[in-house]
Amino acid sequence: MKVLDIGEVAQQSGVPASTLRFYEEKGLITPVGRRSLRRQYAPTVLERLALIALGRAAGFSLEEIAHMFAPDGRLRIDRRMLAARAEEVDRTIRQLSAMRDGLRHAAVCPAPSHMECPTFRRIVRAAASGAIAADKKVPPSQRRLLSRGR
Repeated sequence: MKVLDIGEVAQQSGVPASTLRFYEEKGLITPVGRRSLRRQYAPTVLERLALIALGRAAGFSLEEIAHMFAPDGRLRIDRRMLAARAEEVDRTIRQLSAMRDGLRHAAVCPAPSHMECPTFRRIVRAAASGAIAADKKVPPSQRRLLSRGR
């Protein structure tokens, strides 16, 4: 069996070696051995990295992605989880579309003051009610900064 060393995997996948080592720590990928000090991987790791990238692009956490692989390496994707993520994406699209439309209106609104514009006031009420909301998922690094008042 042809194996790829960590440098080859990094080059072919576009995933930095440091990320490959991190994925290994998380149990997402497994080397087949070592040659000197360099990790060696089966060529199938490239497909697995592509699946991980797809999961990340869809907004899944690394832990969620790890659960999508059975211990033998096969995929075991929960279709209900995919449907739930699709619903989240739909909600985000609706919120972003409303925000885009509101911004476009505010940019060209002929009212002397935005607060005199019924459409703008409706947008403000929608934002106040949470209908137009920013993503409530705050990464841990930003959560720490927010908790410090920065």
